[in-house]
Amino acid sequence: MEKQGKITFINGPVVEAENMTGYIMRELVYVGKLKLVGEIIELDGDSATIQVYEETSGMKPGEPVYSTGRPLSVQLGPGIIGNIFDGIQRPLPFLEKKSGPFIERGAEVSSLDPEKEWELKVLVEEGDYLNSGQIVAELNETSVITHKIMVPPGKEGEVIELVPDGRYSI
Repeated sequence: MEKQGKITFINGPVVEAENMTGYIMRELVYVGKLKLVGEIIELDGDSATIQVYEETSGMKPGEPVYSTGRPLSVQLGPGIIGNIFDGIQRPLPFLEKKSGPFIERGAEVSSLDPEKEWELKVLVEEGDYLNSGQIVAELNETSVITHKIMVPPGKEGEVIELVPDGRYSI
């Protein structure tokens, strides 16, 4: 079952909530019925203070606070260069297509275009043994920016199967 706190107090973009045991500092949370993006900035026993990064008007005490279990963070990858974002890394051109010139509260769109394809060059072969941080493949976002796809931290192993060089979406 998903952890769920409850709003007790609202003052502009700052919200206080109870039933927050098990939440963590700097955790990304979704606040209220509209699931607005927020971040826990203080924990005190069962209570939390949350910075909400969207307009809180109309929100009321008693509304839920949803846990994600992960920190507020940004997504990095191809497509970030040349894009225009709001303060919580929502791409404004995609938001405008979705909801017009005014951003709906709680609007969700991917930070990176999941449909755009990128030319991938694979740098390893089947049978290679890879360690944490080793480069597996790369792709060019621009003529001077190359993204390197690497083995995640703490992971290692043998390459069993590869995709060929070609165009792929993220």
